[in-house]
Amino acid sequence: MSETLAFTRTPSVAETPTHYCPGCQHGVAHRMVAEYLDAENLAEKTIMVTSIGCSVFLYNYLRFDSVEAPHGRAPATATGVKRVSPDKVVFTYQGDGDLASIGMAEIMHAANRGERITVVFVNNTVYGMTGGQMAPTTLVGQKTTTSPAGRCASTEGAPFRMAEIVAGLGGVAFSARVALNNVKHLAQARKAIRRAFEVQLAGQGMGFVELLATCPTNWKMTPVQANEHIEAAIIPTFPLGVFKDIAKNAGAC
Repeated sequence: MSETLAFTRTPSVAETPTHYCPGCQHGVAHRMVAEYLDAENLAEKTIMVTSIGCSVFLYNYLRFDSVEAPHGRAPATATGVKRVSPDKVVFTYQGDGDLASIGMAEIMHAANRGERITVVFVNNTVYGMTGGQMAPTTLVGQKTTTSPAGRCASTEGAPFRMAEIVAGLGGVAFSARVALNNVKHLAQARKAIRRAFEVQLAGQGMGFVELLATCPTNWKMTPVQANEHIEAAIIPTFPLGVFKDIAKNAGAC
């Protein structure tokens, strides 16, 4: 019986076993970013910036030049990298605790200035690496190690919808939210990632893409349950869509 290889590793993905928890979708996000950059022959001119959290392990899995930033400071670090080397393709890869809490000032100011970088924002509604604490994106009613009774909107506020927030800033050229839980949504995610890089390459401003992803360990779910949870609970709170996309022929200063 002969076999046909139907799925191959894109060159910029390192050939190494994953350490991520079963059902974690960071690896899916890694691959989609690498697929685009490889397809466009951009790997040799790409610099990635990430900070602290599960996102920090990106360095183990993608074969791009990289800079490690302090917690939450990836947009500020990426700003410096891009301004010093404007010919490079620069992207940050950040989680929700990193970007929307500790790094909220950095992402807001970089977005408002229209830094020519791409931001890949993985939202799994919880602090993953540091113990499952409540994040700025934690759902109302969601139980975490620091909200054991569930997040309460009257005391902790509602979750931040970052794709909509940054879309309202003048320096952002593209902002979208996608999900990684099924084949249809993966196709949408690939398109959004591509567009988030295209606006950088065209010098039009910041490209921002929010990826709704699973965290089965901290959600205390099986991988299958976590995937279903995205559809049933997370997408209703964080609706999918493109919230800003400037004209492709817009000028740049």
